Formats: sequence, C-alpha cells, structure tokens
Amino acid sequence: MNTTDFPIENLPFGVFDADGEPHVCTAIEDNILDLHGWLPEPALNAFMASGDVVETKQRIRKLLDTNAELIPMRDATMLMPVRIGDYTDFYASIHHATRVGAKFRPDNPLLPNYKWIPIGYHGRASSIVVSGTPVKRPNGQTRDDANAPPTFGPSKRLDYELELGAFIGRGNALGTPIAANEALDHVFGFCLVNDWSARDIQAWEYQPLGPFLAKNFATSISPWIVTLDALEPYRVQSQREDPVLPHLADDVAFDITVEVWLRSAKMNEPVRLSRGNFRDMYWTVAQLVAHHTSNGCNLQPGDLLASGTISGPAKESAGCLLELSPIELPNGETRNFLEDGDEVILRAYCERDGLPRIGFGECRGVITPAL
Repeated sequence: MNTTDFPIENLPFGVFDADGEPHVCTAIEDNILDLHGWLPEPALNAFMASGDVVETKQRIRKLLDTNAELIPMRDATMLMPVRIGDYTDFYASIHHATRVGAKFRPDNPLLPNYKWIPIGYHGRASSIVVSGTPVKRPNGQTRDDANAPPTFGPSKRLDYELELGAFIGRGNALGTPIAANEALDHVFGFCLVNDWSARDIQAWEYQPLGPFLAKNFATSISPWIVTLDALEPYRVQSQREDPVLPHLADDVAFDITVEVWLRSAKMNEPVRLSRGNFRDMYWTVAQLVAHHTSNGCNLQPGDLLASGTISGPAKESAGCLLELSPIELPNGETRNFLEDGDEVILRAYCERDGLPRIGFGECRGVITPAL
C-alpha cells in the first residue's frame, strides 16, 4: 500500500506562490503541478462553483502521463486556497459534547436540543490562516474567582480543536433551502481545520450568546482541498441511531482517520496525542449543510463549514486538550493546555484494503507569546 497522501487517485487542489503570484495547483506524491492558465485565479472559488472537478482531473492525469514538469513540494510556499466569505463552526461530535458538557452538568451533559439540531456558531473568516502561520496567544478577559472582578491578560488555557472543514462549491439562492439528499452536491471538498480555543476566555463570555473572542483570534486550515470524488470509495453509513426530523434525513459518513501531534519547544520530533475517525460524528456533513440552509440562508462558493471537534468514544480519540489533559510527553513535560513554543500538527487520511491511501497533508501552527 502506498504511503503518500497524494497518489494520482487523490489530486487535491490548492494555491501556491509562483514568484509572487498565486497559482492554482494540484499535488501528486511529493510534488505539485502548476495549473496556471487552466483554472481561474488567484483563488479556487470560481472553479469550485463550476462543478468541473472530474473532467479537470481527467485532463490532469493525461498531462501527468506526458512527463509534465513538476515542482518539489518542499520548495513551494502554499497560500490560502480560497477566498472564504463566511465561516460556520459546528459541534457535531456527541462524544465531544458529552465529555465537555459533563464538566459543567454532570447529571445532564447534553442540552435538550443537541440530538435534534446541529449546533453551530458563525465564526470569523478574516482570521482564518493557512497551515504554518504562527498563532499568537490571545489576550482576553477571564474570571477565575466568582467573588472577584474579571482580569485582562494572556489566555492561560489555550487549546486546539481537531476538525474537518467542508468547502461549499455550488451555492444556493437566498430563501431556497438545500435538501439533505442533495447537500453533498453542494460540497466541493474537505480540508483540515484547527479551531484554536481560549478556554478561559470562552468560559467567561459564552453565556448567553456563545463563543466570540475565545475563537476568532485564529483558525488554521490545511492548504489542500481533497475533493469528494477522491473520498467516494471511503463512504460509510453513519453510526447514528437516534431519530431525526425528515428535512435532516441522511446517513452518509466518511471513513477518515484523524490525528493530533504535538512538538514542544524542547522536543526534536512530535508525539501523537490522539487518533480518531470522522465516521464517529453524530451529525453528517449533509445534515450540516441542510440545517444551515433550512431557514433559507444562502451559502456561497468558498464558504467554510467546520465539523467541530472530532472525538470518538474512547478518550484516546478525543480531539482537544480539554478532553485529554493532563498529558505527559515523552521528555517528561506535562500539558493541561498549550504553552508558548508548542507546535500542533493535524493529519488525516483514508485507508482500506485494495484501495489507495488518500491523505490531506498537514495543518500546522506554532503558539507564539501574546503581545
């Protein structure tokens, strides 16, 4: 079985810096193929809306058969692949929601609406950054002592959240919902998402209107978008057994292994903190799209819908430190939350006997000190 994330069966799309100009490209093994002149630039939005993915990949494979000139991936600087107009983050893992809820409501961790509607919030598109961009520790208002006023300063409980993001390809008109059984036709592909979270800021601000400054200081995404046609062989049935309202009826999940790795400033090599699977999510991607548009909300090409933390039933499959901590690293360090100099690395891939390994590359971010 191949070990590359990018066999010819994958061919994800991205954008790289070609001597100061953004060029659309694809990845093949450890190289990239410049698609300048083939696809609209400087971002993928127009191509995403066109629906020409399969035909374009057929042309790319024919070009690769002619010994096309490739660029070593190590020599390329990847850029944001999409102009992201809007960003929504969901809360689609029941295992994550239950573990987090139990910290505050041990007898009733899930709120009454959780099993009926996909919970989400509108994030900040302007602070989404591409993998490799340093993440500055946010300042914010926190309150540890209920009998004292809040204080302002650097977050002391900075966390990562392992997620996958769905990029919208073809949008919908305002006032026209997308049916669940047609929702995946509106999804161009997936990327890795790290929804950095300041847990102490979040604890103070999230009631009554939910996340705000605890989330919008930075969100990292991987530079490659893996399209749905490449993931088609890894479709599986959703493991959800609870009833759902008719407009959210869908059972299509994807067998995608997801991992979190961490390297502290004192470590030479990263260590894996967790491994989970996207198939364990309670809400499917189609249900997220259908719910988002059920009131007539219009999605547009390049909009990003993130899954929320991907956590499985076992603790070692948890997708954030809030669920995992405390953690002891191989060099003797311990972590409850992230420290300055820590690098978080997200990875994802699909594997199945008789099929190629399809990967997403990496989503990296190093924590730097607050101002």
